[in-house]
Amino acid sequence: MLGIPTVRDRVVQAALKLVLEPIFEAGFLPCSYGFRPGRRAQDAIAEIHVFASPPHGYEWVVEGDIQACFDEIDHAALMGRVRRRIADRRVLALVRAFLKAGILNQDGGLRDTITGTPQGGILSPLLANVALGVLDEHFAGRQTTTRAQRRRGQPSLRLIRYADDWVVLVRGTRAHAEALVDEAAAALAPMGLRLSAAKTRIGHLDEGFDFLGFRIQRQPKRGAPGQRAVYTWPSKKALAAVKAKVRALTRAGSNQPLAALLGHLNRVLRGWTAYFRYGVSKRTFDYLGQFTWNRVLRWLRRKHPKASWGWLRRRYLPGWWPTHGTTELLRCGHVTVCRYRYRGAQIPMPWTTTG
Repeated sequence: MLGIPTVRDRVVQAALKLVLEPIFEAGFLPCSYGFRPGRRAQDAIAEIHVFASPPHGYEWVVEGDIQACFDEIDHAALMGRVRRRIADRRVLALVRAFLKAGILNQDGGLRDTITGTPQGGILSPLLANVALGVLDEHFAGRQTTTRAQRRRGQPSLRLIRYADDWVVLVRGTRAHAEALVDEAAAALAPMGLRLSAAKTRIGHLDEGFDFLGFRIQRQPKRGAPGQRAVYTWPSKKALAAVKAKVRALTRAGSNQPLAALLGHLNRVLRGWTAYFRYGVSKRTFDYLGQFTWNRVLRWLRRKHPKASWGWLRRRYLPGWWPTHGTTELLRCGHVTVCRYRYRGAQIPMPWTTTG
């Protein structure tokens, strides 16, 4: 359930976050990317691409799913981790008060929050990262192995986490990957968290997997027979979601001018293509652009049911592209795609240190 704070609480939480975030950021590990300043989902995808490609050779993937993460974090365990860095009792009391604030139901009743960090609170993402740090710390010391260790059959691991979405890349065998599921469950248990057995999967890189909206899979390298490369592109679920938004916008509201519809569509398409432009997305962008073009034309036919095709084309389709005045439908196929540069542990923090 969402726990939206009042305006007064939001102000206090925002002020508290300004104080706490630099303190906890100093201890967060580089494998964590979600809800952290200067970091984004593309950084996590770039790390997977780098370590799944030669010469690193990580081939097995553990896709982890934490069941009801924000709702089940144990308050006592979370406050214990907060106390490691915060000694001021007044600040600790404020954090505890936000955790215990409760949720107001639609019927006016107050539901106590015994566990979890209320979704919708400004401080909740930071506290969730503090809690999930147990997973980062568990795998931190096993990210590299020496040649001697590899000869003895010990695997190399690479954890990439974005909030409660995470994967572990494994350079080893499937048995090594399977053992990590129990390890992750044991690491999360003290925080009151558990893995979803139905959604936690183990697979090979050649089979591919979905992460943060991207499909990541190793395939034969284009133009290089006998070689294989890792490719990333929008997943089917992400494409279906944006198509549903386009359908919803073009299904109703035929009384509005075309410029208004194009403005709404462009905001959706511009945000979606900006997110997925760092990958092999050109074909998907072309398809989405054609799909949206068809939906706009169907919308125009409903808006002007008695108009001829020639009239519609002269008024709304100069150059065969939906346009009204100075507003033109975004040409998804013209969005430039590129590879996101992997920044690794070199992502700077927005705060300067003083000697």
